[in-house]
Amino acid sequence: MAERIVIALGGNAILTDDPTAQAQMKALDATCDYIVPLIAAGDEVIITHGNGPQVGNLLLQQEAANSEKNPAMPLDTCVAMTQGSIGYWTMLAMRGALKRAGIKKLVQVLAMTATVSPDDPAFKNPTKPIGPFYSEEQARELMAANPNETYIEDAGRGWRRVVPSPEPMELPGCAGINALADAGIVVICTGGGGIPVLEDDKGVYGVEGVIDKDLTAEKIAETVDADHLVICTGVDNVCVDFGKPTQRALSTISIAEAEQFIEEGQFPAGSMLPKVRGCMRFVQSGEGRRATITSLECLAKLNEGAGTTIVR
Repeated sequence: MAERIVIALGGNAILTDDPTAQAQMKALDATCDYIVPLIAAGDEVIITHGNGPQVGNLLLQQEAANSEKNPAMPLDTCVAMTQGSIGYWTMLAMRGALKRAGIKKLVQVLAMTATVSPDDPAFKNPTKPIGPFYSEEQARELMAANPNETYIEDAGRGWRRVVPSPEPMELPGCAGINALADAGIVVICTGGGGIPVLEDDKGVYGVEGVIDKDLTAEKIAETVDADHLVICTGVDNVCVDFGKPTQRALSTISIAEAEQFIEEGQFPAGSMLPKVRGCMRFVQSGEGRRATITSLECLAKLNEGAGTTIVR
């Protein structure tokens, strides 16, 4: 039975060891080849994506060239810039993958904001990793040179800069997503979690931060009445006791079991935790909804039990 599926792509689907535009486009070519079989089966596909590595690298470029005549752009503008560039690359890759599969479908990118609260505690507690990995020594040198920046160890992979990651309260563009999906168009939207903005009676204002794309993906899936939320990451399954001799992969878990694992601190705040929380929220939001965390390679096996599925 055909489904409406929201797919959230992680950094591994876009950025490999080579950060050039050409390499990222090549990675997306392979990524879209994994998605096309779902479209061929009749599913409506809505794609969103992260931008953590890209927005961090762009910030470094901005800061390196900063001058009075060429001022560095703020973080929210960098989010918008990467939303545009990655959305463009993904659109080209998806159009190419559809052509190779002999499928005639339109693909559309939507630039979208996400409204956040000025009182969100995330603004005082940055947790979202962006940019490249550093050694501990390099990270401490960077913090000494830039007291307003925070770097933390990221799941055993190295140290990264972290920035505020407020919760998305509202996504004003969801009506547009619905209209396009209803018309049979493949939608690419809310890259990087959406551009964070504040709203009041006088207007709408950008705010510095990077919204977690997995929480935004959940909100999209809920709002457009999707059947299935799929969060793609670099591993086939969610694991507990990650990196320990007792590490084990999870197949199907209940919301109660997921809560217990969260209380045990099994999932890092900047990586697996928002994925699990996003899936839990989506499953809780309506009857018959499914949520899966898995790798790109396992997308074709979703109906065979691939990945980690969270159920009520």
